Amino acid sequence: MLDDFLAWTLVGSRPAAHQAQGTCANGVRWTWQGDGVLVIEPADPHPDLCSVLVSAGVHGDETAPIELLSRIVADIAHGRAALACRLLVILGNIEAMRDGGRYRDDDLNRLFSGRHLQLPHSHEAPRAAALEQAATRFFADACAAPGARWHIDMHTAIRASVFERFALLPHTGKPLSRAMFEWLGDARISAVLLHTTKGNTYSHFTAQACGAAACTLELGKVRPFGENDLTRFEGADLAVRALLAGTRVGSRTTPQADAPADAQAALPRVFTVIDQLTKQSDAFELLLAPDVPNFTPLAKGTLLARDGDYQYTVQRDEERIVFPNPTVKPGLRAGLLVVDTTADTLSRLV
Repeated sequence: MLDDFLAWTLVGSRPAAHQAQGTCANGVRWTWQGDGVLVIEPADPHPDLCSVLVSAGVHGDETAPIELLSRIVADIAHGRAALACRLLVILGNIEAMRDGGRYRDDDLNRLFSGRHLQLPHSHEAPRAAALEQAATRFFADACAAPGARWHIDMHTAIRASVFERFALLPHTGKPLSRAMFEWLGDARISAVLLHTTKGNTYSHFTAQACGAAACTLELGKVRPFGENDLTRFEGADLAVRALLAGTRVGSRTTPQADAPADAQAALPRVFTVIDQLTKQSDAFELLLAPDVPNFTPLAKGTLLARDGDYQYTVQRDEERIVFPNPTVKPGLRAGLLVVDTTADTLSRLV
């Protein structure tokens, strides 16, 4: 199972009750909790251990991070990667992964924080409920100290991006964490997008309901299984491994506050959401070329979208578009508008 957790999951394997847990290299203990759900713990866990949820495949066609996560599981199992925390591994929308599609009925990453209850007949609704339960169960036993709970939700974008590797942070109303931004710098994340309202993504759920320091990573573009150049995402891979080992990238121990500045990775640029395009009807028009990259700058006065009597015109000197997608269902987000807030945001990290 652990040698190739992805392949094992995709074929629908399920262990017998007496084979649903075991021990691997270095006394590390593992427990299979359901399809695509695996808990891995050090041999001698103690109450103040960090608890980390790493998820991938919430969209079934975002294959690169799924492959990265499966490889991390194998390396832990064989002692090639250190584990100094409690780890919950989640492979998200397994049936969509088998189909090679993003989802079947509804975008799974819009169904968390209970929204799945509004779509009881959706193919994705039971999976959203199951993933909420897995996270809640895992973090119920976690240390409550600041910085002891993490959730890294790994994705890839549908289209190209000005910043190939970027992150999204859910809105919680709490001060932003310097530790998170430093970790994102270690992961070679070039830009961070800050949400300003609560959402229904998996990372929003774990931040709000479980008290996790949560982020969504966007790593390159959607490609079929086996066609990813995983070396392009080495920064994220190394940063996740370091987080699980309780270290920082390039170090063997947790760095001290007085570590040399040149030993730390540069912090990413920061963009804050200032508006969104919502598709109100099938008449919605997004007045952009289909291949416009994420974070493309838009000049003031640009007519960007229209939908019946509604239209959106760029109001500021430079707004950027992220996740433009006119094909979503009516009522859903068809794009985010963001502005650069790097200096102000980084000055307020705690």
